[in-house]
Amino acid sequence: MPSKMRRRILFGLAITALAASGSAAAFAQSDPAANFPNKPIRLIVGFAAGGGNDLIARIVGPKLSENIGQPVIVENKTGAGGRLAIEYAQSQPADGYTVVIGAIGQLAVSSAIYPNLPFHPTKTLMPLSMLASYPLVITGQMSDNIKSVQELVAWGKANPDKTNYPTSSPIFTIASELFKMKTGMPAQAVPYRSTNEMLLSVVGGQTTVAIGDSASAVALVKSGKLRGLAVANPTRISELPDVPTVSEVGLADLDLKSQWGGAFVIAGTPTAIAKKLETEFRRALTDPGVREKIRAISYYPEGGSAEEYRQRIDADIKLFSDVVKAANLKFEQ
Repeated sequence: MPSKMRRRILFGLAITALAASGSAAAFAQSDPAANFPNKPIRLIVGFAAGGGNDLIARIVGPKLSENIGQPVIVENKTGAGGRLAIEYAQSQPADGYTVVIGAIGQLAVSSAIYPNLPFHPTKTLMPLSMLASYPLVITGQMSDNIKSVQELVAWGKANPDKTNYPTSSPIFTIASELFKMKTGMPAQAVPYRSTNEMLLSVVGGQTTVAIGDSASAVALVKSGKLRGLAVANPTRISELPDVPTVSEVGLADLDLKSQWGGAFVIAGTPTAIAKKLETEFRRALTDPGVREKIRAISYYPEGGSAEEYRQRIDADIKLFSDVVKAANLKFEQ
């Protein structure tokens, strides 16, 4: 081959390579998710280590890290019912490297009961995926007079001055008030500092009925200290197979929402990065080991789409707001 022709071919190949390189660089600049992630991702949890949200983050985090090839670090930012964690996260760059692991009470309930919050779960945050959920359980005393929801309601109506319910959180107050609205049963709220104290007040006879989370109620029901009256779930749960659902006891319209924890990024995060994170969280939740560990702490693994999660959160906020207004509830911020 003549040297002139060889030079032309080599020059053409060089131009082609340069063009390809330029196109790749342009694509990387136009697609912010192309090189994402290239550093550690932080999962911000608004509650202390060992709680449900923290455990979910620490179960999902390692699988997420394995899949994306970057460290995933759980950071606990406690205070103000989890609200300080949201405010902290919103002070960080909207680049996908700060992910909030948020809970229903911290986000949806707070948005329903506090009018001037500096955040909103579907406006200042972007939902990625619901990670895990658990149902509420209606529990009562181990009394011969109250062995079912129907007997509870009848007893409450006959003894309005003796009927009360404990609550340690606005979510339990809202659920109990919704139960009252749907059944017509009167009951006064009695505040407690923790879910454990709340349920033990029913065990000790200080209160009549409690609506609490399954993670806390299951052990007391199984040990015979509390009576499981109904579970707010479409089907019976494996931990309490003998406890009927709210539909089975004639309260199909009692919309006691399951409690959830999920992943969020800050509003303004590039859509491509948010979508990539959504995909990776959902992929982590398909892992059998991850699902088994979530079930071991009495939660149910989820993993739906960002849009499904957004719709669920907005529906929850509306339901909670309606109950708060109808029951004229007031909460201190």
